[in-house]
Amino acid sequence: MSKEIKNFFHSQFDEHDLIVMRSKEELEKNFINLVEICVKALKKNKKLIFFGNGGSAADSQHLATELTVRFSKNRLAIPALSLVTDTSALTAIGNDFGFEKIFSRQIEALGGEGDVAIGISTSGKSKNVMEELKMAKKKKMKCIIFTGKNSKVFVKNCDEIISIPAINTSRIQEMHIMIGQMLCNAIEKRLNLSPFVREET
Repeated sequence: MSKEIKNFFHSQFDEHDLIVMRSKEELEKNFINLVEICVKALKKNKKLIFFGNGGSAADSQHLATELTVRFSKNRLAIPALSLVTDTSALTAIGNDFGFEKIFSRQIEALGGEGDVAIGISTSGKSKNVMEELKMAKKKKMKCIIFTGKNSKVFVKNCDEIISIPAINTSRIQEMHIMIGQMLCNAIEKRLNLSPFVREET
């Protein structure tokens, strides 16, 4: 059993390293464009809106928090939010309009022209993510999707696609949070915001 677990341990790292290298080779231009879209919007006092299901919901909260609080340094807050945190809204929308509308209804209420909608869908089949992006496009928002190989369905409604070259859910999710944190760090560097000043007590 110990040998089997040892082999499993090493195989997982080997697969992870392979997907990291493939992503590095294939996604450089996509990442640069992603950063430019977000920075351009933020410079115009627009906001970034993250959303996703399951593990992707956790990632959307994580990334929004990196921006509103801090990443590598103390600085002014960056306007970002996640659509997965309001249980009253999620349950009411799910109950009254259906689960596929839980994000699009919120974006109808909260999204504005020039804001950036950033969806995360490991499978590339999340109906509620697709519905949100359609609504965001109608509202003249910039639309981004983080997904795996199954990215064709998003082409029509997205300004940029971060399509991880993998089919293993774990590897896709690992790259989503890695590139997501790279995005937060790059935004912080590009905006070069002044440190906030704490009021003396």
